Amino acid sequence: MQTKELLIGLVLQIYDAKINTFILTFIKKYYLCSKSTVMSVLYPLKFEPQYFEKIWGGQYVKTLLHKDFGKLLNCGEMWILSGVEGHNSVVTNGNFAGDELNDLVEVFMGDLVGDNVFDKYGEQFPLLVKIIDPITWLSVQVHPDDELAKKIGLENGKTEMWYVMHAEHHAELVSGFNRDINKDEFRHLIENKEIEKVLNYEHVHEGDVFFIPARRIHALGPGCMVAEIQQTSDTTYRVYDWDRIDQYGMYRELHVEQALYTLNYKKEDNYKTDYDKKIIDTTVPLVKCPYFYTNFIHLDASMKKDYSELDSFVILMAVSERFVLKYENGEEVVNMGECILIPNVINNVEICVEKDAKILEVYIV
Repeated sequence: MQTKELLIGLVLQIYDAKINTFILTFIKKYYLCSKSTVMSVLYPLKFEPQYFEKIWGGQYVKTLLHKDFGKLLNCGEMWILSGVEGHNSVVTNGNFAGDELNDLVEVFMGDLVGDNVFDKYGEQFPLLVKIIDPITWLSVQVHPDDELAKKIGLENGKTEMWYVMHAEHHAELVSGFNRDINKDEFRHLIENKEIEKVLNYEHVHEGDVFFIPARRIHALGPGCMVAEIQQTSDTTYRVYDWDRIDQYGMYRELHVEQALYTLNYKKEDNYKTDYDKKIIDTTVPLVKCPYFYTNFIHLDASMKKDYSELDSFVILMAVSERFVLKYENGEEVVNMGECILIPNVINNVEICVEKDAKILEVYIV
């Protein structure tokens, strides 16, 4: 064994209970860990969820996902993987428990996220994964794309997708317009509180998928809990908020001018992503865009995955039932509503289930 590997092994033994990020940074920068050594250090990571009370938030995070959001009156959003500044995910398992996600990206760079991903996005993890649970309508809103975001000094735009984890019989959402429209007409409809006339409403069922590119108008309705995969961004322009009044008797702020400048006013032929929900034990593509690829896996048996051709991390999210992820040096249980982050250097894993489980597989190409 080479001297540098002996040194690394000694340090890891000393800090086996809790590896210090500073020491790992020192090792990485000055002793140039070999890939085999990094593989022995990195492992699939789980994270502490972050809970957010919302004016429209529901109770499904507690009643369906069995998560305790403490003293909050509701949980409108549960962030399960985040590199957003101020809301960085914290590791809960293994030697890195207590460390923040972006600190690990800084230390391990391409070994964690992929070389091309690190070159493009740097030390901020590029995706935000959350669960949204509304008991009433979210605001009708839109997000800027990268080009518009950079013009106003933001890092990223916000393209996203929704996977419907649970839907009541009446559940619906808004995605896009039901006809072509222009900015002046839409401004008039906003001023007269008539925008519902041109919104495209979709009745939803469990397993439905909606891709929401930046600049598309959208809103999530009551009784519809979704998993959301999105760019790392928290920029939203509210167009209409259903004349809702908050706890202080105030209307929430709208961003009409920004929204009018941002919106894509063209009607699309189909807003729902079509795929065969009945396919079992096969990886089914859902979304392919420059910011993320998402696949659907419905398992009733174990599945081995080889990620050696990918130059990216992989996120596996349990959207129904739990699964067990086995890898060379251990295994982790992932319950419904949780995810696990597989580092780029880990190529081979096995996904095991006790009964039917549905999983979202996410990475960047």
